[in-house]
Amino acid sequence: MIGFGWTWRWGCDVGEWRTDPTFAMCRALVDGAELSSFAGGRFDVRAAVAAIRPEAKDGFLLDQVPWAHFPEGHRVREAVYLLHTNDSPVRTGRGVVDGMCANDMRAAAVLAVPFLIRIAADTRHPYRADALAEASAPARARYFGVASRDELLLHRADTQDGDPYDAYGVEVTGYPAGWSVTAARAAITADIALLQPLLGDPDPSIRIHAAYTLATAADPDRAVRFFFRARLAAEQDPIVCAALVLATAEATRTYPHSPTIAWMHQRWRDRSQAPEVRLAAAVGWLCLTTEPVLDDLRATIDDLATDERAHAMDALPWMAVAGGSGETGLHRCARNMLHADQPDPEHYDDPWAPRP
Repeated sequence: MIGFGWTWRWGCDVGEWRTDPTFAMCRALVDGAELSSFAGGRFDVRAAVAAIRPEAKDGFLLDQVPWAHFPEGHRVREAVYLLHTNDSPVRTGRGVVDGMCANDMRAAAVLAVPFLIRIAADTRHPYRADALAEASAPARARYFGVASRDELLLHRADTQDGDPYDAYGVEVTGYPAGWSVTAARAAITADIALLQPLLGDPDPSIRIHAAYTLATAADPDRAVRFFFRARLAAEQDPIVCAALVLATAEATRTYPHSPTIAWMHQRWRDRSQAPEVRLAAAVGWLCLTTEPVLDDLRATIDDLATDERAHAMDALPWMAVAGGSGETGLHRCARNMLHADQPDPEHYDDPWAPRP
């Protein structure tokens, strides 16, 4: 169950949290209240995101957003304001959303997503890459260090209103994490038209993070997957190509599509493809199937996953978050998916241990 005896790393202690407007809801859930009784209300971040008018998003009318309804909302509002206006050379607002999500506090961070996307779409903004790198953080939960076939690239089911302890559980504040994740994905889906052009941005990091963000969109019609495949045909950077392959795999894991799974299989077997693409396709195919690991797939990954290439592929956010301090994301995926009998490397779970 939920505990309330913590001190947040952000410096916000229990006393401040107990005065937060959402505390009563979270306390009521602990005491047995039905989550459905709060659905659509002022503390439902899904409803809050859906209610933000397009004019407020485009005009950065931050006062029209209910930041105060969610834990640490004032911090997120300030961060968005500073990042948008770039008023101060020191306090730019960068890293706040990522930091809150790392601390398992997503509800207020979700409200920043539409604004972060618009900053990223502004080709004149000096911190657009930083904004885009943060935009998808609230849309994923329980994925750090995940490198198994069962869970890598997996979007868990949306929360059920009658069960606050769904596959995503609750945030450190007691807020239902599934609501935050669902709201973030809805915000990203609403702005697909702004994100899709970023797949062709001159900056490779923008292209990578555009794919990473779009991979979380609700896309039952497979439009996003089409964008990835179309861009892949024109992309020259092998690391960006690998990002597009992993994004395609993530979208396909959410919305299964057998022709795409077959395409993924062809990609890792095709020796004319860049090694980074073949590796991404092999990892993606393993996550999309339950078939036994093929000998030639095992040989392909073992042969291509050199130390140099594994470090280079940590530029892909999927790989960066899959790794532990003792190994790269690619090597951890290979170990978990192909060599489960191998022991964990020394200090693999030590956040301060240097990578080899």
